[in-house]
Amino acid sequence: MAAPADARKIVKKRMKKFPRFQADRFKRMNPAWRKPRGIDGRVRRKFKGSTIIPNIGYGSDKKTRHRLKNGFYKFLVRSVADIEMLLMHNEKYAVEIAHNIGAKKRKEIVERADQLRLHVTNRFSRLRAEENE
Repeated sequence: MAAPADARKIVKKRMKKFPRFQADRFKRMNPAWRKPRGIDGRVRRKFKGSTIIPNIGYGSDKKTRHRLKNGFYKFLVRSVADIEMLLMHNEKYAVEIAHNIGAKKRKEIVERADQLRLHVTNRFSRLRAEENE
């Protein structure tokens, strides 16, 4: 397996989600963020102690954005031909096999990825027990 070429430390400024204001009070309310637009809203006016609003300052470093924890970028693969695109990029991208790929095709993809020294994130999914032994 190849290690990522760029071993820069990934810094996340905020791991928690930004909950929608008062979404915890009503079950019918989706907790996904919506900007408060009321005329008297505490959150919109940024009063001390109120819910914080997402803004550009919480963004990740441009050089480490969308990276996985292991340092690679995710590349979704649906066929063996898709892996050929990563021929010279085994230190930058990790292969993730699409969820709707069957066991037989998965096995072919994993074998080809091993030949190209690519990291496969979900390599052990849909393996039969007798094949493992």
